[in-house]
Parts: sequence; C-alpha cells; structure tokens
Amino acid sequence: MTHRPLRRLLLAGVVVLSLGVAAPPAMAVTGIVYDPTNFAQNLLQAAHAFEQIQNQIRSLQNEATMLLNEAKNLQTLPFSALQALQQDMSQITGLLGQASRVAYDVQAIKREFQQNYPTAFSASATDQSLTVSAQARWLNSIEAFQHVLDVQAGVVGTLASTQGQAGDLVGESQGAVGALQATQAGNQLLALQSKQLADLTALLAAQGRAEALEQARQAESAAEAKERMRRFLGTGQGYQPQPVKMFYP
Repeated sequence: MTHRPLRRLLLAGVVVLSLGVAAPPAMAVTGIVYDPTNFAQNLLQAAHAFEQIQNQIRSLQNEATMLLNEAKNLQTLPFSALQALQQDMSQITGLLGQASRVAYDVQAIKREFQQNYPTAFSASATDQSLTVSAQARWLNSIEAFQHVLDVQAGVVGTLASTQGQAGDLVGESQGAVGALQATQAGNQLLALQSKQLADLTALLAAQGRAEALEQARQAESAAEAKERMRRFLGTGQGYQPQPVKMFYP
C-alpha cells in the first residue's frame, strides 16, 4: 500500500513525542504553551482515522469486485443454435409425415390390415381379389423401404450441421465469462443431444415400419399359397386356375 510509509511516520512521531511527556512544558517566546501529551493524542487519533479510511477503501474495492463478478455471471450467451436445431428437426418430422399407404396412423393401419392382410381368407374371395391384395401388400413393403431410405438420407444430411453446432457450443461453453453463459451453452448442448435422439427415433420408427410390413407380407403370401392350394385340391382335376401375375418376388 502507498499509505504505509505515512502511517509508519505518524506512529514514529507519536512514539518520539511520548518520550518527552515527562519533560516540563516549555514556554515559547510568544507565550504559547506546547503540550506534547495533547499533541501525541492528536497524532494517535489521526492515525486511527487514517486506518478507518483505509478499511473503507478496501471494503469499497471488494464490493466493486463483487459487482463486476455478478455482472459477468448475468451476461447472456451471444450465441444460439436453437433455430438451426428446430429447422433440422422439422425436416426429419416432415420426412416422417411423407409416409404413404400404411402410414403412422392407428386407424389407417387397422383398415389396411382388415382389407389386405386378413387372418383368414373368405371362401367367396376370387382369385382376382387375392391378386389385388397381394399387389397392395407388395407395394406397401416397397413404399416402406423407400421411406426408410428417405429418412436415412435426411438424418445423414443434417450430420454436418449437427457436428458444426456441437463444436460451436463447446467453444462458447469454454469461453463463457460467467455462470449464466456456461449454463446456457450447456442447455443448448442438451438440446442438440435431444435432436440426435429424435433423429434416431425417427430412423428406428421408419425401419420398424418397413420390417413389420415386410414380415406381414411374407406371412400373408404363405397363407395365400395355402388357400390357393386348398382350392385347387378341393375342386378336383377339372379346376382350371386363372393365370395370376405376381407383383412381388
């Protein structure tokens, strides 16, 4: 501290004057009496007042430092990846909404299975109706697998932007000047992870749909073959089955 030499000088003066307290008071030529005891007390009071001023200065400095730290902690993060994340997630959601035929709707799935995936074939069903149902099932499987490729392409297409956003957010987090900025960067990183989980969920949903439809098609193909065999054996040698053009492998 720059005030320490002055303080030491004041204290030294007090000590020196105190040594002369026992001396008889001197009378100046002008007749003014010099009282060393009173002068020493004044010096002590001045030193004490100077110490209090120094303490107040240190207190103000601490308060200023605390306010500066609080101001840093309240600074918001000047970066946001929210809009880009929302755009990527909207793109994947839009791809899921493009599913046709047997889409992600419970009632539509029920109607489709009642029509083209029967658990038992009606005796009144013609060979032509069996062929139409088989073609519908084949088209359902083809569309579902194409939809999986579309969703995969959409997810892969956002990987580059996702990686860039992750790098930017990590950089912002490491360069955060306060607690609020660090928290906001961490929250955006969590949002980025949620987007990645949403991409994975969409991809699994599309793959699961395609696999389920293909398994259902294979099961119905086996059941249809049994039905055609039953009809052939039940009508005797005179039965002439209609030519059937198969639309699935």
